[in-house]
Amino acid sequence: MSDRARIRLPRRTRERTPEPSAGPRVPGALAQLAVVMRTPARAAQPLFAQAPKAWQRMLPFAVVGVFVVTLLPVTIAVLTNDYALGGGWAGALGVAQTVPLLLAVTRPLHAWAVVLAADTIGGVLLIHADRVAGHAWPWTPMAIVGYLALMACLGLRESIRTLVGVWLVTGGVGAVLGFFQPADTMNTAALLFVLAGVMLALTGAVRGLGDAQQRIAEQESISEAERARRTLLEERARIARELHDVVAHHMSVITVQADSAPYRLPGMAEPVREEFAAIAAGARESLGEMRRLLTVLRGDGAGGGADGERAPQPGIDRLQQLVEATVRAGQPVELSLAAGAAGAAPPAVDLSAYRIVQEALANVVRHAPGARTRVSVTVDEDEVLVLVVNGPARDAVVVLESSGTGHGLVGMRERVRLTGGTLDTGPLPDGGFRVAARLPLNSSSEEPS
Repeated sequence: MSDRARIRLPRRTRERTPEPSAGPRVPGALAQLAVVMRTPARAAQPLFAQAPKAWQRMLPFAVVGVFVVTLLPVTIAVLTNDYALGGGWAGALGVAQTVPLLLAVTRPLHAWAVVLAADTIGGVLLIHADRVAGHAWPWTPMAIVGYLALMACLGLRESIRTLVGVWLVTGGVGAVLGFFQPADTMNTAALLFVLAGVMLALTGAVRGLGDAQQRIAEQESISEAERARRTLLEERARIARELHDVVAHHMSVITVQADSAPYRLPGMAEPVREEFAAIAAGARESLGEMRRLLTVLRGDGAGGGADGERAPQPGIDRLQQLVEATVRAGQPVELSLAAGAAGAAPPAVDLSAYRIVQEALANVVRHAPGARTRVSVTVDEDEVLVLVVNGPARDAVVVLESSGTGHGLVGMRERVRLTGGTLDTGPLPDGGFRVAARLPLNSSSEEPS
């Protein structure tokens, strides 16, 4: 790759990340109806409460209201005129059999208990009615219509086990009343048992379809989010590889030039030779670290990336080399390393301490070149204390780099957070800067990468 190489951002990164699906996209009128009828989220939530439109959410109240307004007077009139039941009993049964339907929109199981009890009492009272012969018994036509409306509400709301129980109880009550059937009456117990089963099956199936579509929509949303996250990670890895290609090229050039300088420039003084050797060694070390990070990003297995993964990570024992390299670059740095500090910390803390000192010294070189710097690392029974303090920049030296993004301090905080420690950074009154990190030795967090 030539010196004019540039990082090319893949086209996919400029595309809009797909947003999670807001709802199921299913064709067909039945599936759309099932979505509207899906099970409410809470126990007392009305039917159709999750429907997208206001008129759909009000539809159950309107339908049940029409049933009550229609069935109430008809029930009273039929019980009074056709069955010759007393006016008081007819009115009470009419109210008890129809008005509880209003409760079916929010609590259909409670409404069913009330209506079934009222219908059962009505069947018992009709045994002694004057004109019950030749009419439907124990369930009147109005009771059957209201009961089927109640079954529809139950089927859209309750579980399959509850629906089966309601259906069996309905058949059981009808069978028990059949032992007291008046003469010359049409027994409607079997009719209601069959019709109730059909209604429960149909509405339960529609409700189940709506629930299934809702679960599919939720899974689609999760899948979309996972795909977006995977795309983002892939693009980050791609950019990292592009960045490696560019930076590795220039670092390789630096290494070759530094290694070949003593041969290209004969008569070079010994200190200058050592300086070029240090530059070449630092460039090679940077290339090695970049290759190890790239191996992690690529997720290579036991192939070419295995050597990079087996290479040891730097730690506190490498701080002396880091400080010496910084001193050779012209930065006065003093290192205070407690006896036994090297190798006393777990790998995650050991690596984090090294990276924090490395980033802090890099910031000093960039923003306060020539400033006297003190590095102190101490280890006790519970924690590692890292302290990097630098004074103000020496004289009026031009800052080597002024385009920092602030990611260095963010990276420090992330490493400290991963080890469960604390970080304190900030300027000093004399114009210097302080970085103080406390890294617990007993943290169970994952090792930073």
